[in-house]
Amino acid sequence: MTETAPRADWAAWQRSWDRQQEWYLPDREERFRVMLDLVEALVGPEPRVLDLACGTGSITDRLLRRFPGARSTGVDLDPALLAIARGHFADEPRADFVTADLRDQDWTSGLPHRSYDAVLTSTALHWLRAEPLRTLYGQLGTVLRDGGVFMNADHMPDGSTPRINAAERVFRKARQERDRAAGVRDWAGWWADAARDESLAGLVAERFEILGNPVAGDHSDGETHSAGWHADALRAAGFGEARTVWCSVTDGLVLGLRQPYRRRPPAARSRR
Repeated sequence: MTETAPRADWAAWQRSWDRQQEWYLPDREERFRVMLDLVEALVGPEPRVLDLACGTGSITDRLLRRFPGARSTGVDLDPALLAIARGHFADEPRADFVTADLRDQDWTSGLPHRSYDAVLTSTALHWLRAEPLRTLYGQLGTVLRDGGVFMNADHMPDGSTPRINAAERVFRKARQERDRAAGVRDWAGWWADAARDESLAGLVAERFEILGNPVAGDHSDGETHSAGWHADALRAAGFGEARTVWCSVTDGLVLGLRQPYRRRPPAARSRR
């Protein structure tokens, strides 16, 4: 009798990822709601969306539940998180996933569609340093249709308010310690659990080789910037409008609206 390896519970892994992220971001669902409200407001209720640095597909999950007519393409480099996403959405024809490194100049070549109504990302692009991020913002113009929208929800600190920041940090750490005592997994703990699961262990090891070991802290190569920096970078990349549309003490959601550049009509000559 041949033994069959147990099938992974991909939905459970997706839920555990969301819970781990909420340990850091208790207002995570609020930012997703604002993000999808603005998708509907700007491009309608049947958007074609690029879920950038998608992880396990948290944005895709909420997008497809809210908009039955939506379609999503998730892009990521992490083989373990992509395995969870592909497993979780295996029976969902509206979602597909692509392995790509956003630092590669031709990362858009593997996308299944030439253009998207919206590009959405959450708590991911702080892994990139300033210049690669500026380059990425410029590349988004090649995949967003005219009038399309880009939204980035991420850590966007404001260093001008040190006392506010310090008070929030103390409050947040106390809450996290209470949650940890109740059994909530943090980033390192979640990855340790994944490495022990036989359906993910090999992919986690591969992930460590590609992106570094999360337990050792592999965010060191990235940078965080203020919401104003992101808005300025988007305008410099050719977005017609860019601004903060949601924020907390530590995080922000910046929206860029792609509008084609149009020359002003020449001034009419006055008749003499």
